[in-house]
Amino acid sequence: MERSSMENGSTLNLPLISRGMMAVLAAQFFSALADNAALIAAIAVVKSHGLAGLVPMLQDAFVVPFILLAPFVGQLADAFPKGRVMLVSNLVKLSGAAAMALGVNPLAAYGLIGIGAAMYSPAKYGILSQMFGPAVLVRANGMMEGSTIVAILVGVLLGGWLADHSLAWAYAGVMACYGLAAFANLFIPRLHAENPGAVFHPWKLILKFLAALALLFKNPDARFSLLGTSIFWGSGVTLRLMLFAWVPAALLITDNQTPANLMGAVSVGIVLGAGAAGLWITLANVNRALIGGLLLGPAVFALAFVHSLTLAVVLMVAIGACGGLFVVPLNALLQERGHKTIGAGNALAVQNFAENASMLLFVSLYGAAIGAGFPAATASIGFGLLLLAFNGILALFRHRPA
Repeated sequence: MERSSMENGSTLNLPLISRGMMAVLAAQFFSALADNAALIAAIAVVKSHGLAGLVPMLQDAFVVPFILLAPFVGQLADAFPKGRVMLVSNLVKLSGAAAMALGVNPLAAYGLIGIGAAMYSPAKYGILSQMFGPAVLVRANGMMEGSTIVAILVGVLLGGWLADHSLAWAYAGVMACYGLAAFANLFIPRLHAENPGAVFHPWKLILKFLAALALLFKNPDARFSLLGTSIFWGSGVTLRLMLFAWVPAALLITDNQTPANLMGAVSVGIVLGAGAAGLWITLANVNRALIGGLLLGPAVFALAFVHSLTLAVVLMVAIGACGGLFVVPLNALLQERGHKTIGAGNALAVQNFAENASMLLFVSLYGAAIGAGFPAATASIGFGLLLLAFNGILALFRHRPA
């Protein structure tokens, strides 16, 4: 395993293509693949018991740990070498998959996987700012996002295929992927902890988290990143739910595979947008990311006028590309600012809190609209206008004279 003698707070400045980066990408790929395959397996379990109404709660069980543990996981990521935190997190996920295989309540088992994911996230992104300098940090994030999106696609497809054939094989596949992720973690450079003197007192950690939240929101760059990424992920989760209502209404297709395939098209677009961001945007010109954000609203708005599957696929790729161009540079910006202030792990924990709170808010607004009887086309228009308003306000304040 690689060792480093770097001092706390410094950066390794590794080349983008290095054994350390390949290890991080492999760990992220297998871990994200297993997360998504595990969700499909959990859905299959609750449906097999005639409890399809619990399916939305599975996503809640995964998201809630990100919010509740936000004051603690960032401190954990900065108190220990991040590669080791990633290793332990994958083992926690593995235990959740094993619990599911042993017949534990799927909500509890997938919630345990969510706990591991909440621990994992600040470490997996925070480690990039310790490994790479600002010149390549956006490209490193683009590679991480690309690995994640491919893993999501493969995880959903593989999980669905395995669950249809054998839940036992689905569980085995999920556990094997978590095991491979843990193994890849062993080859990540052994970096020094950013905050090795951390004291794990719950109340003090909550106060420290609130102070970190306040500090980041006072920093214009960090605030820009937090608000932008929260809008992106809140809208992404809502779009996924909206497609299952929009496809039957607009395309007159009633299967579940078509909306899933359209989400796959969004993922392809995100990869393209992430690649474009790596080539065109650096931290020095990060405001260019706003172009992608401002185009998201009109693209979602356009869903109301699409009635062709081919046009829908093209529009989904475009939506994903706008999102990738928007979110990847903002992730890099927050990591760099967090690394210089409160530690990248703490910054990413604050980001997870904001993003997951945004997911719950956006989904609640969408649920209220559907509950009030709004048609899918009307909901997409309203959602697109809401996105345009949010990102327009964000751009306005970003360019406001100091």
